[in-house]
Amino acid sequence: MTRKKLHRIVTVLIASVWIGFGLFCKVFHLVPRHEEIVARILGETHAGSVTRIIGVLEVLMALWILSGFKKRLNAIAQIALVGTMNALETILAADLLLWGHYNVIFAVAFIWIIYVNEWAFNERPGA
Repeated sequence: MTRKKLHRIVTVLIASVWIGFGLFCKVFHLVPRHEEIVARILGETHAGSVTRIIGVLEVLMALWILSGFKKRLNAIAQIALVGTMNALETILAADLLLWGHYNVIFAVAFIWIIYVNEWAFNERPGA
């Protein structure tokens, strides 16, 4: 399998993670725990609407990923967001996370996949 094909497959898988968490878990509210986490971090007053907004933004991230526009900036944004979200969740709401403090392992793995996909699998002109 070529690096280009592998890059495309992994890109689609990464986008599907953003769609899954954004659309299904948050927008469709299929995993209420996400709203509980938002409520813990930002307060209960607007947790439902903020959770749905975060979900829509995650779907938009998936569309940005699939568009291929400014791929490196996108990868940097994903890494920063995943790192920040997981740090906040681990510090402020670890008891609500599916795997508690072990969620960090999955976050780091996802960050690593994003990094490798952009900087190792992606064939850049002149590289």
